[in-house]
Amino acid sequence: MKATSNGAKVIALVGPTGAGKTSLAEAMLFAAGAITRLGAVKDGNSVGDASPEARSRGGSTEMNLMRFGWMDEPFVLLDVPGAPGFSADAEQALAVADLALVVIDPDPVRAPQAEPVLRQLEAMEIPRAIFVNRIDQARGSIEELLETLQPLSASALVARQIPIRDGEHIDGFVDLALERAYHYRPGKPSEQIPMPADLESVETAARFHMLEQLADHDDVLLEQLLLDEVPKLDVIFGDLTRETAQGQAVPVLFGSAINGFGVRRLLKMLRHDTPPMEQAMERLGLGKNTAQVFKIMNGSSVGRLALMRLFGGQVREGADWVDESGEAVRAGAIFALQGSAANKLQQTDPGDVVGIAKLDDVGAGQRLGMAGNRPEPAERAAMAPNNCALAIEVKDHKDEVRLSAAIGKLVEEDAGLAWAPDEMTREMLIRGRTDEQLAVALERLKRRYGVDVSASAPKVPYRETIRKAVTQRGRHKKQSGGHGQFGDVVIEVRPLQRGEGFRFDERITGGAVPKQWIPSVEHGVRDAMESGPLGFEVVDVAVTLVDGSFHTVDSSELAFRLAGRLAMGEALAAAGPYLLEPFAHVAIRVPGTATSRVTSHLASRRGQMLGITPLEGWSRWDVIEMLLPGAELAGLDGELRSLSQGMAQFEARFDHFAEVNGKLASAIIQGRLEPA
Repeated sequence: MKATSNGAKVIALVGPTGAGKTSLAEAMLFAAGAITRLGAVKDGNSVGDASPEARSRGGSTEMNLMRFGWMDEPFVLLDVPGAPGFSADAEQALAVADLALVVIDPDPVRAPQAEPVLRQLEAMEIPRAIFVNRIDQARGSIEELLETLQPLSASALVARQIPIRDGEHIDGFVDLALERAYHYRPGKPSEQIPMPADLESVETAARFHMLEQLADHDDVLLEQLLLDEVPKLDVIFGDLTRETAQGQAVPVLFGSAINGFGVRRLLKMLRHDTPPMEQAMERLGLGKNTAQVFKIMNGSSVGRLALMRLFGGQVREGADWVDESGEAVRAGAIFALQGSAANKLQQTDPGDVVGIAKLDDVGAGQRLGMAGNRPEPAERAAMAPNNCALAIEVKDHKDEVRLSAAIGKLVEEDAGLAWAPDEMTREMLIRGRTDEQLAVALERLKRRYGVDVSASAPKVPYRETIRKAVTQRGRHKKQSGGHGQFGDVVIEVRPLQRGEGFRFDERITGGAVPKQWIPSVEHGVRDAMESGPLGFEVVDVAVTLVDGSFHTVDSSELAFRLAGRLAMGEALAAAGPYLLEPFAHVAIRVPGTATSRVTSHLASRRGQMLGITPLEGWSRWDVIEMLLPGAELAGLDGELRSLSQGMAQFEARFDHFAEVNGKLASAIIQGRLEPA
């Protein structure tokens, strides 16, 4: 039974970088008549990937939204970037999709690149299908490809088609549900042909296997197969629709986006098997007449737009809504996006995806209610950590104010970016998930907002501490006519355990240092700790003020602060200072085929192995845990990807400081080693 809905069907195109998602979107638009000329990503004239950053890289750097009608039903495509650095776009967009179409390469060697996507969709409980692109370039068999793919999916991969070969090349397919054969025609609908005689037995076996997979979740169908009864087409199509919607089956189709092979058959499957929008509403916990915002766009010709999916009736410009806190908001102009173009709408349809202006206080991930219907707040999923960073500063100081506003807009658009001063080095850092994401952000910063910055690897927050306890006097005395300056202190300085920080106490007796000036001594001690004898901030020391003296006229807060600084500086130099470097706990998710290469590389970066464990629920993936010096984190993202076909991802968090010895310590102290 086919579920029905009056809403637009929202399809997210996902998959590894380079699989051809944007090319497939172009082919779907062309097949549906939404465009009259088939563009190409490589030629820079496709509807998607229209930004200069995407075209210079030949791949998506942000989500693209496209729309078309097919057989009198509205469709919206969310073309999601495949690169991990832009995964925040994917996470937000996937949440509002009815179905995710995973686009993959036909090469069994590259097919495992789809596993992270498939696992993410399973975790988000999003119905999914697979489109094997570039099937005309396939050299292996579909059976081999499916055998490679099946361990990557918890749900059964159900082949809806088998190929028809002309020698080494695939030039058509057999639809297993309909038992019809088709011949590909470039740029045109496939032509039905008689079933090839040499495929009859293969088709019968493949179709029976498809029915067996569906029967795993349909007892009636199972009984029919056991009794050798021929199931009716409406039963087969009903099972395909239901099991796809419930995530029990993942339909697999194939074709060639560039040539238009199999695209119309794909559209027919999507029209029939895409779940109604009510299922997405239930998954999101949304009621009727609500909207989910999934992205903010800045810098377009129409200004700031909040992209959202509407789960309700028609909406017009100026409509009054309610946000999650119950505050009233008013919708501005409404736009339908087609790649980089924005076309104004008078009203929307149920389930539509649109951009709405003038919602300046509404951000991605928030919900809105129509007609006074206050929505329940969305559960904010934990975001992936921003492990990569660049220290930035404007080349022209006149741009400092503009920098803050411009980066604020970039961060608003991309939840995978963050911008804040580093507490340890006091540098202004922009953080992201990958080095590529940061490079794109800086390009946009210059192109869109005219702010040019210099960027460098962040400084490593080296520290220093001491080996032994010392007692030191510090006396500041100055006489220059009139009131002079006099402060005299004696302090005991001793090392603390690693990570204990700083402790200040006093054991003054007899008023040797008046109480009102003791805080000034502590301030002076802290001043000296900002840069110790080795040139770095001092940590893990305890200081006790034990004695001193004062002058009734010449003593002051400043004098005792200077005395404290003097005493602490001399004490640190005498207490055996030594250098500390930060270590990070790094967890790397990597395909098993790359584990040995990655561990060898990390060893060359002075990594300390903690362990390797299988990634639970995944097919031959590992989690490598290591301790890595902070100086070795720069460039790690790119190195890991080059060692793993672009699949490895890592998370890093500060773990501890450890002593640096020998020539390395000398090089750091003398400034011969550039901080990474």
